Amino acid sequence: MTAIYPSLRDRTVFVTGGASGIGAAEVAAFVRQGARVAFVDIDDAAAAALCQSLKAEGHAEPFFQHCDLRDIAALRSAIAKAAARLGPIAVLVNNAANDQRHKWEDVTPAFWDERMETNLRHQFFAIQAVAPMMKAAGGGSIVNFGSISWHTNNGGMPAYTTAKAGVEGLTKGMARDLGPDGIRVNTVIPGWIMTQRQIDLWLTPQAEVDLMRAQCLKEKVYPDDVARMVLWLASDDSRMCTSQLWVVDGGRL
Repeated sequence: MTAIYPSLRDRTVFVTGGASGIGAAEVAAFVRQGARVAFVDIDDAAAAALCQSLKAEGHAEPFFQHCDLRDIAALRSAIAKAAARLGPIAVLVNNAANDQRHKWEDVTPAFWDERMETNLRHQFFAIQAVAPMMKAAGGGSIVNFGSISWHTNNGGMPAYTTAKAGVEGLTKGMARDLGPDGIRVNTVIPGWIMTQRQIDLWLTPQAEVDLMRAQCLKEKVYPDDVARMVLWLASDDSRMCTSQLWVVDGGRL
């Protein structure tokens, strides 16, 4: 059972990368709280399936827009359209990312820049777009997504780990800048979350053994576990929590 947060009912929420994985769990969790939910993604088919499944449950269908977050003009437009349709955005979940593996020897300046665009840059510009609405409303909650990967010294994806380290710096600085307006900014750091992509690509029997050895809690962590943390950070129950790093990893760090 997931807790019910009365403060989330009718609150407008914007989620990036909401069609699958952790993002889909967040979209569904907010919809089930009675929030007004908008989300963006590049996977139209997964987004349509998610919307249909939530509608079939008897919930209000979330507002989906196709958006490549590397296109900041398109992101700004999607945020503006969501606010016009659902009301000023009170909760921003900067969820979208792509942890594509790559060798440091092969990284070009163009690839490096694209990884920053995919994993870091859009988080700042989404904050920039929603902050005036939150200020006018007297406050809001922004949840950025980091990664456990650089905390555990993961190799094989230096552009990704650098971008995700930058998310924590972004959170700290923006929490200070936006705090006087009642806007809270936090980072969620997921551990190894069992999305279908992770299971398909990397969850070998040996990897699972190693993971259970590393975690204090001997269970795999799933998208719904992360969504529960995001709901709490979005709600008024966490009203005095900002500029913090919230780790959901089964006790791996």
